[in-house]
Amino acid sequence: MRFAVIMRKQFVDNPWISYRWAPHEVLPDFGQFNSTSIAGNKISGQFLGRDEQSESWLFTGFDLNLFPDEAEGYYLNLSATLPAWFVMWRLEEDVERYIDAQSIDLAKSEPTFAIPHRISVSYNEAGRLLDGGESVDSVLLSTEHASWLQEYVNEHYRPEPKKRHRPESFKGANRPTED
Repeated sequence: MRFAVIMRKQFVDNPWISYRWAPHEVLPDFGQFNSTSIAGNKISGQFLGRDEQSESWLFTGFDLNLFPDEAEGYYLNLSATLPAWFVMWRLEEDVERYIDAQSIDLAKSEPTFAIPHRISVSYNEAGRLLDGGESVDSVLLSTEHASWLQEYVNEHYRPEPKKRHRPESFKGANRPTED
């Protein structure tokens, strides 16, 4: 399945920074976004609009594949209070590879620009990306996507049976054998 990510450059009232980046929404991409790959890169971004609080940018070209060995991570995501998409993004300097020609001048007005690189619905994968030093933010998973993911989890996830560990006090003393 293909998806698109809307990133928002949110303006903040702060003496040290004037904005912060955050993913805003993950949308199904059925080809409605008129995107073209740029210089062989499948991720393509374009400016959507600006208001007094933020700028919005649309990025297309994200494939989501589900894997049976990642089913526990999907289950953990769905069992959370608020199931989420996980969007891994980086601040990039070389934005020509990602931004379309109509939006490139605006994107280059800053020294770095937030580019989403990966989406996931696995809690475990998001944790691995964070452990690797990546920026990962969550976006609420719609009920439609949550029910679709739940079907996959129902089919592929089998929890490990719990093993009861006997307390050390019940195992007996560890005495050397006598000769």
